[in-house]
Amino acid sequence: MRLDDALKAMPVVAILRGVQPDEAVAVADVLIGAGIAAIEVPLNSPAPIASIERLVAACGGRAAIGAGTVLTPRDVAAVAAAGCNYVVAPDIRTSVVRAALALGLDAVPGIATPTEALCAVRAGARHLKLFPASVIGSGFVGALAAVLPPGVAIVAVGGITAANAQTWLAAGVAAIGTGSALYRPGRPLAQLGADAAALVRELAPVLRR
Repeated sequence: MRLDDALKAMPVVAILRGVQPDEAVAVADVLIGAGIAAIEVPLNSPAPIASIERLVAACGGRAAIGAGTVLTPRDVAAVAAAGCNYVVAPDIRTSVVRAALALGLDAVPGIATPTEALCAVRAGARHLKLFPASVIGSGFVGALAAVLPPGVAIVAVGGITAANAQTWLAAGVAAIGTGSALYRPGRPLAQLGADAAALVRELAPVLRR
């Protein structure tokens, strides 16, 4: 599944920072069961390539599997070989964007200013990670969107919870990314499932508009 398809189904990226390979598939199954179809494994997790490979093999037909904290073209090559189909970064490095696109992956570079956003777009990115969203504020989204070309999707990441997710979607982002508010190492799967379902329910009124 591609990233755009996953976000069309549910505009949430679940960030599994710290996930272990032996739990990755079970965690993903719970998230997919709740309706979340975009899953990201940051590269500063334990054995991230192994987790990505397992997720692609078990869930690749049901979810978009991506890598986060992708900082170099070498990282891009490694995660592409593992089978993921999008890469996320906390910053904008044009060589990373171009490496991802050259390998057929979606690039989601991190931006915090219009200058960074347009730099990413000129490099070919069509998805932008607004980070850290909670510091920047949802009021920034409309101003940023006004200077972006049509078809560029903003994904808000950083401090997003079920309590404020509606605000961000109403502000105009295409999706939100959530990490520790949803998944934390050691969190029971039952609690993860309940929290994921609560987030999906919270977004329902906005998605119906």
